[in-house]
Amino acid sequence: MPARPPVDFVVVLPGITGSTLYRDGKPVWEPSAGALLHALFTLGGSLKALKLPDGIGDEHPGDGVEPRALVDDVHVIPGIWTPIKGYSPLVERLRTLGYREPTADTPGNLLPMPYDWRLSNRYTAGWMAPTIQRELDRWRSVGGRQGDAKVTFVCHSMGGLVARWYAAHQGADHTGKLITFGTPMRGSMNAVDQLANGAPSSMGPLRGLITDLGRSLPSLHQLLPAYACVTGGAELERIDPAVFPHGNTAMIADGLAFYDQLEAAEAGDAAYAKKLHAIVGTNQPTQTTVAMRADGVEIYSNYGDDDFQGDSTVPLVGAVPKGVPLDSATLRHVPDNHGNLQRNSAALDEMEGVLKATPVIIKGGLQIPLSVTVPPVVAAGHPLEVTVAVTPGNEPGLHATLRPAGAKAGRGTTRVLHVTGGLARATFEDLRPGGYVVDVTGAAAGSPVAPVSVATLVFGD
Repeated sequence: MPARPPVDFVVVLPGITGSTLYRDGKPVWEPSAGALLHALFTLGGSLKALKLPDGIGDEHPGDGVEPRALVDDVHVIPGIWTPIKGYSPLVERLRTLGYREPTADTPGNLLPMPYDWRLSNRYTAGWMAPTIQRELDRWRSVGGRQGDAKVTFVCHSMGGLVARWYAAHQGADHTGKLITFGTPMRGSMNAVDQLANGAPSSMGPLRGLITDLGRSLPSLHQLLPAYACVTGGAELERIDPAVFPHGNTAMIADGLAFYDQLEAAEAGDAAYAKKLHAIVGTNQPTQTTVAMRADGVEIYSNYGDDDFQGDSTVPLVGAVPKGVPLDSATLRHVPDNHGNLQRNSAALDEMEGVLKATPVIIKGGLQIPLSVTVPPVVAAGHPLEVTVAVTPGNEPGLHATLRPAGAKAGRGTTRVLHVTGGLARATFEDLRPGGYVVDVTGAAAGSPVAPVSVATLVFGD
């Protein structure tokens, strides 16, 4: 007997930079694995135009920029966010579960929702509300089991913040679940790095333009850490907008207020805690705390005397909602990189279990976690260094494979890693500019190692 189609209505929200952007029918941000550098240089021609005006707040600039689709492949704008792999495997997994996109003639219950990731998350939540309500009503009109369908959000990174705002302000009555992959529930130190330090020097002539763009984005300010993260006093303190170097004080204050407003609204929803299903990345070296200097910031991976790590972009203390213990059974831990978490097979198994409301059977076999360090950007002509840390007492056989973004897993240059004192290293040289992926796996089929996959960019002439 065939399985009945799922009842809930799923909305998929990508993270920052995860939607293609068009103006006047022409792409201004449409990266693909084989043309990532072209996308960056094409974006370079539009950076001044994409920059948002001062005081934009929660409004739209009226500049004709429109989102069109989720990004399918590796994408990164150094100085805005870290490298992210595309969303096709996530959407395809949902299709295998029976979810289908609506057409002009047929209601559906799968809605991939690209959005203009430059804008305030408050604006985006309100902007998408009419579309969600329209398609949810069409799905409910089928009747029967679908008549009382609710919205389930499946979100990566910043998309989870958009969904949280929507659930609290636009859709409390019809939001059933929020499933998040690597969402900075209380912010990410990566936003401090990007806003204070700007784009890396390896970006050459694009550096200043990207830095100016990033500092104009309300969305990037709404990724700032709202947890106590500033060192220098007797205890860790929250960021003080007045002393943030190279920052717009009003935008920083508003970014931090965004979390306070979210948490206040959610506190009034007794059912909110049961709606949230957070899948968090673990075991990866992650920026967590900061010292504010007159001329910049100094960022650390520790949190007091502890190093809780995270997914390399969102620290564990920022990935966990306020008031939830780091070891809470409500969290689902997957040892992988931020840019791959929404494609990780074990994380997708967790999502499937939540959607089916059944106990999760992890198909990936997470037994030995790895901690993998890969620089997000490397200047052309410089070697790419990969460092892998293994939990004490384990010395598994490991492979590190470097492949061009878009190439299938297993295709590329492989290095055999030898673990000594809990560490293993590999070096890849003579790389041509472009997007790449580093896959660190067990050396043999059936290895008990939990694989980690990291995207990186080699930039230059």
